[in-house]
Amino acid sequence: MKPAALTFMVLLFTVLLIAQQQPAQAPASSPNPQAGAQAAPPTKRPPQAKTQAEFDAYQAAMKNANDPAAMEKAADDFAAKFPTSELRDILYRVTMRGYQNVDNGDKMAETAGKLLKIDPDDPEALVNQAEIAVEHTRDTDLDKDQRLDDAAKGAQHALQSVDTDIPTGVQPQQVEMFKNMVKSTAYSILGGVAEKREKYAEAEDYYRKSIAADPAHADPILILRLALALDKQGKYPDALKEANRAVDMTQENTTPGKLARQEKDRLVQLTGGGTPPPASKPAAGGQTPPSQ
Repeated sequence: MKPAALTFMVLLFTVLLIAQQQPAQAPASSPNPQAGAQAAPPTKRPPQAKTQAEFDAYQAAMKNANDPAAMEKAADDFAAKFPTSELRDILYRVTMRGYQNVDNGDKMAETAGKLLKIDPDDPEALVNQAEIAVEHTRDTDLDKDQRLDDAAKGAQHALQSVDTDIPTGVQPQQVEMFKNMVKSTAYSILGGVAEKREKYAEAEDYYRKSIAADPAHADPILILRLALALDKQGKYPDALKEANRAVDMTQENTTPGKLARQEKDRLVQLTGGGTPPPASKPAAGGQTPPSQ
C-alpha cells in the first residue's frame, strides 16, 4: 500500500477534535447573524449526534481507536443501534485508517466498503478499496477484467469527488495535503491497472501523474514501477534515471531497495554497450516491485 497512513492520521486528528466538540443534542435550526460574512472552507458540516445517548455511545466506541478489530466491532454495534447517525462516518474512518496503519489491506478495504455504503463519494475509501483490488488481482483470475474495471472506476470517481468530499473542519493547507494524497494514490491505481493490462505507455503516464500530484511524499516503490514501465517500452536511459532515484530513496537491505538495485544493474548493462533484448520483450529480466 502507498504509505499514506501517517498523513491521513494527521488529518483525522483534527476531524476527531471537531466531532468531540459538537453538542450531543443537535441544535435547532436558527438564523445565523454571521452568515455570508465570510466564505466557509470547502469542507463538510461537522457531524453531530441527535441525542445524548447517541453521543455517549460514540464516545464509548472511540475508546477502541487503538485496536482496529475492536474498533470495527464497536463501529458495527454503533451503526446497528444508530443506523442514521452522522457519527458512523468517523467511526468507520478511524477503523479503516487503523487497519491501514497495521498494514492489513484486506480489512482496510472491507471497512472502506462499509464507509462507502454511508458515503458513496468518499474519495479516501474509494482509493483504499480500489488499491487493494488492483494489488490482489492476478492474471489467472477469471474475473480479472471486471476487477480491474471496478478499481479504475473507483480511482476515477475519487479524482472527481476529492474536490468536494473532503475531511470535516480541516485547515486549507490540510485540505490540499489530503487532496494531493488522494490524487496521487488514484493515479497510481490507474497506473497499476494499465500495467496489469500490459499497457506500459499508459502506465508510465499515470505513474508520472501520481508522482507529480504529491511530490512532497514521493514513493520509491512508485518510482520503481515507473522505471519498470519505461523498461518495458525499451526506454532504457529514462528507466535507468528512475531506477537510480529509487535506489537513492531506499535502503539496500529492504525488499524495495534490493529490487531497485537489481533493476539498476540490469539497466546499466543494457545502456553500457550490451545488446538489448527485442523491442517486443524489453523487460524480460525485470521484476515486479512489492505492492504499494
